[in-house]
Amino acid sequence: MRSTVDVNAINPVIYGYHENPFEVLGPHVIEENGRSAVAVRAFLPQSQQAWLVDPAAGESKPMRRIHPAGLFEAICPPGIHDMKNGRTYQLRAVDSAGEQTTMHDPYAFQPLLTDYDLHLLNEGTHWRSYERLGAHVRTVGNVTGVNFAVWAPNAESVSIVGDFNGWDRRKHAMRKHIPSGVWELFIPDAKPGLLYKFSVKARGGHVTEKCDPYGFAAELPPRTANIVTDLESYAWNDQEWMANRADGANALNAPHSIYEVHLGSWRKNHNGATQWMNYRDLAHQLVEYCHKLGFTHMQLMPISEHPFTGSWGYQTVGYYAATSRYGTPADFMYFVDYCHQHNIGVLIDWVPAHFPKDGHGLAHFDGTALYEHADPRQGEHPDWGTNVFNYGRNEVRNFLTSNALFWLEKFHIDGLRVDAVASMLYLDYSRNEGEWIPNQYGGRENLEAISFLKEFNEQVHIQYPGVLTVAEESTAFGGVSRPTYLGGLGFSLKWNMGWMNDTLRYMRHEPIHRQYHH
Repeated sequence: MRSTVDVNAINPVIYGYHENPFEVLGPHVIEENGRSAVAVRAFLPQSQQAWLVDPAAGESKPMRRIHPAGLFEAICPPGIHDMKNGRTYQLRAVDSAGEQTTMHDPYAFQPLLTDYDLHLLNEGTHWRSYERLGAHVRTVGNVTGVNFAVWAPNAESVSIVGDFNGWDRRKHAMRKHIPSGVWELFIPDAKPGLLYKFSVKARGGHVTEKCDPYGFAAELPPRTANIVTDLESYAWNDQEWMANRADGANALNAPHSIYEVHLGSWRKNHNGATQWMNYRDLAHQLVEYCHKLGFTHMQLMPISEHPFTGSWGYQTVGYYAATSRYGTPADFMYFVDYCHQHNIGVLIDWVPAHFPKDGHGLAHFDGTALYEHADPRQGEHPDWGTNVFNYGRNEVRNFLTSNALFWLEKFHIDGLRVDAVASMLYLDYSRNEGEWIPNQYGGRENLEAISFLKEFNEQVHIQYPGVLTVAEESTAFGGVSRPTYLGGLGFSLKWNMGWMNDTLRYMRHEPIHRQYHH
């Protein structure tokens, strides 16, 4: 069947390697019989028939199948698609089972990311990148849906797959913003609660389903899909705490007694469907426990989403998602809110030093070493078998700094205890001679990581005065808690790991013998 588009342009869409499917799909102004018209094309695999529906006129027009894989086209008058006046068309499709579906066309909507957003992302200074990348409910004209965006500059193509499209990567191929490397697609009528992943096709043709690096929620492990989530619906009641914490409980000259706790093993749920207690129940019991023992703060071992339940959570996959083991993001907001209303501060462990190699995570995200270094002498941690972040890449630094600010903004966290700082500071950490690469001056200091830590601390202290940053740093690196303007790393506090280990070793002895170990 004759089409208004060349077959050489069709094939990349059909076979899933087009960087900009909008060049083929959606509405396109053409000239038909000497007059201006609009050609609307839709790729509807598995559909037997399709119609273009004009709700404003109450009419529908049959679409011609122009490719046996399911590419349809209809020629319409120019007014069929006019977003400025709130007018757009819909697609109606019927599959082989006779099931009928009516939908808005994703390829009728223009990108929502601005050039300024993309510039800041590539520059590494988009401190609210979590508001642009990931999955966000948006309203365009009079149509509400979800805008998806992901950074994968070296991928051949990226699609959104989920329970809403049968996990079929052909149905929602994304558009690449060149040269930023960000892929984007607005899916009209999509709603919170949908499961999704990014289907990433590498240049070599290998396809991997990846979790959203900016996903706000995920399925209960071992399942790994993200969940479209709106974080704006929770009503906070901790205004008094937030207004006073900088000069109150979080002040550096205030007494701090911090209880470190792993939520999954502190207490178990013996009556419910799972072994874990919910964030809300944990809040009530932990606050009572902290008050009883005189603690002013609690420090939560990692609550970001991680794949292995038997771990403490230090190998993070979902940096922007509170683990679903204990409830929803709203449940965790309640946890922090309740603590604040009862004068207990909340710190969380944050792990910007390394990430696991799980196939659905950040590792080789677009088929290349994107978040990590390609050379294992830089990109692999010898102790844990994990990947080390490439702090020299602007987008990676932006991902991490924005993540720190995300927890402070969206969850009102009072402090970040940064894990494994020593392993970030030294290029030869746990490495033998010949297993590491010196910095540009021939030294062992990781200058890119040092620069990142300074930037992270500066942004936290500028944007959220009173929030504590705590370094778990086990060496004698100078200036860990010195302000950056005095040449330090800028942390508020440093864990005294020597005191901790000495105290535990001392307490291990029988009381009668402790006098010999003073």
